Amino acid sequence: MPKKIPWWVGGIAMSLLFYFSFSVWGGDRPIGASTGMAYLSTIIFGMDVKNYVYIREIQESGAWEGVMLIGAFFGGLFTTVFITKSFHISYIPTLWKARKNSSIKSRMMWSFIAGFLLMFGARLAGGCNAGHVLSGGSQLAVSGFIFTIIALGTGMLFGRFFYKPKEVS
Repeated sequence: MPKKIPWWVGGIAMSLLFYFSFSVWGGDRPIGASTGMAYLSTIIFGMDVKNYVYIREIQESGAWEGVMLIGAFFGGLFTTVFITKSFHISYIPTLWKARKNSSIKSRMMWSFIAGFLLMFGARLAGGCNAGHVLSGGSQLAVSGFIFTIIALGTGMLFGRFFYKPKEVS
């Protein structure tokens, strides 16, 4: 059975992350993820900073957020492999298989659509979902609370609709 990490350890770790990200002694910037992805795409596709206003705006923070995303990936990998010993690859989660189907293509398509809609909505709201929830919430920003309530509320409502049990025939 995988080892579980106590909730308070995660709380302390998040508090330290916020402190070293937001404080003037740390990164002195908010946490987000979508800017890092946009920054990475400028590198991959060789986009010129001079030609795009948005790229000029994200150039400094994008590099930092890209490094944070890489660190989050390897930190999660390290934790699941060495600490909780719960690492496994699953293309289709158990709930998806029980309530939807066993098709990997279907799972990937719906994952892409959901991720696209979430990021599209977050960018319309002026930031990414991680930025609004984590940075906004920890800084007690009204926009962060509004986004969190709407995102979680819609996710819960849609989840109940989308994951309704299969009808037995």
